[in-house]
Amino acid sequence: MNAVTQDIDHPNTEKHLVVQTSRFGEIAVDPERVISMVSPFLGFPESHRFVLRPHSQKSPFMWLQSLNNPDLAFVVIQAGMLNIDYQPHIPRQIQSDLQLTSEKEKDVLLILTIPANKPREMTANLLGPVILNTGKRLAMQVVLDPQKYNPCWPLFPAQP
Repeated sequence: MNAVTQDIDHPNTEKHLVVQTSRFGEIAVDPERVISMVSPFLGFPESHRFVLRPHSQKSPFMWLQSLNNPDLAFVVIQAGMLNIDYQPHIPRQIQSDLQLTSEKEKDVLLILTIPANKPREMTANLLGPVILNTGKRLAMQVVLDPQKYNPCWPLFPAQP
């Protein structure tokens, strides 16, 4: 578990938001762990508050769970966990919108698509990463240059 996902299911719900989700049931969320979207995901204008949940103790995957829509959760992975050269340029305006003042505050999350019953065909969206200010808990999905980045980058090599 990393600093982004720590302590989200603390039993002391007096200081926590209690949220009902369709995937995880009732969860307790520390208000300090809430991520605010600077602009909503395309197609989800009502979802502007999220929390990161670990998939499991040793998994690199996480869930970006909406606190506004109990049915909305994205499977994500930190870009640095992949063995690829992925250093997307983040425009200054987006850095400003996210109040990023140093690289240490920035985390890059990639949304994964996992076909039903075919996990080896999972892909990462390199074209539309989620940029997170880990200190201020602000995030935004950005759309990069489609000539440089693939929205369906395979995590596993194709099987012969």
